[in-house]
Amino acid sequence: KFGFNPKEGIDNPALSLAEDMAGEGEGEPRFYLLSKGSAETFGFCLHEELGCRGHIIRQVELGGLAQRRGLQDGDRLLQINGQFVDHMDHRRVVQKIKASRNQVLLAVLDGDSYEAAKDLGRDLSQMLPTDIRPRLCHITRDKSGFGFSVSGPEGVKGTFQLSVRQDGPAERAGVPPGSWLLELNGASVRNYSHTQLARKVRAPGMGGWGTVASNVTEHPAFPLQIKQSGSKVTLLVASSAVEEFYRLRGLQITAALADTSWLPFKVRELHMVKGPAGYGFLLKEDDCISGAIGQFLWDVDAGLPAEQAGMKEGDRLLAVNGESIEELDHQQTVLRIRARDDQVTLLVIDPAGDEFYQSVGFGDPVWSLPD
Repeated sequence: KFGFNPKEGIDNPALSLAEDMAGEGEGEPRFYLLSKGSAETFGFCLHEELGCRGHIIRQVELGGLAQRRGLQDGDRLLQINGQFVDHMDHRRVVQKIKASRNQVLLAVLDGDSYEAAKDLGRDLSQMLPTDIRPRLCHITRDKSGFGFSVSGPEGVKGTFQLSVRQDGPAERAGVPPGSWLLELNGASVRNYSHTQLARKVRAPGMGGWGTVASNVTEHPAFPLQIKQSGSKVTLLVASSAVEEFYRLRGLQITAALADTSWLPFKVRELHMVKGPAGYGFLLKEDDCISGAIGQFLWDVDAGLPAEQAGMKEGDRLLAVNGESIEELDHQQTVLRIRARDDQVTLLVIDPAGDEFYQSVGFGDPVWSLPD
């Protein structure tokens, strides 16, 4: 069987969860990483059909991205970016795919196996690995440092394992002990040698300590402070199990696939009931940090429903009543807010969180949250 390396653009056949790759076949979930250009589509539609169970892959375009990767008509979608979705509302699932923007990791099961498993009452989530997502971790240095150090084998680029101090800043930020470093402040470390990374992560007196650099050469300790980061640093890391999952399938790990639950930046859900003076905010269209057009919340009136719900000046609007507004213009967004006469639920993110997600190459965080 051929492995798929995104950098080389080689198509892969269906990739099974089975440990023995030679034993792949029907009845096993298959994983596909679809990466497209901004003007392209993923090359399939997702249907909900009367008399059929599950979220069904349909209209797989001949020669399109989905077909080249191996998706087949009638496959049932089980997982999006590591999150089980078989039980979710169909519209919500479609939004999750759209929110993935240009890259999405899908787990599917062929239609016959899906129906058979359903008839037997099987829990389909048990057919999938429990954790296949890397982590984005935002670390704030304390007086003893960031609380981690790095080791890597001599002469091998991009291989860096982290040693984490117990109850230090890195551990509190969610960095798993023994995990592998993939990105540093949004930049891949794949092409760095250990020496080059050491130049990026150095500063005397920041409280680092040494680790053994595999079985080849032991590198000296270097305390860690990320240049130009001040007291904060953001790492994309993967546990050994997650790293192995992607490596065996020839798949590249990116921030777009990451678990963001450890980050201090959260989207906020604001539920408002309209008062006699309205909701008490103004919606304005403006440029996002990414360069795209966005909808922003301003002129939040004191004491009115918007302020009482927690709205802040400059929040960016992400969704209205559970539906993303990414593809809506200003007038359409206003109509969506007014669709219910006396109440509305908005999903928003503050400017600091918005800037952070853009800086690390993460797409719209709306649908990354667990249900």
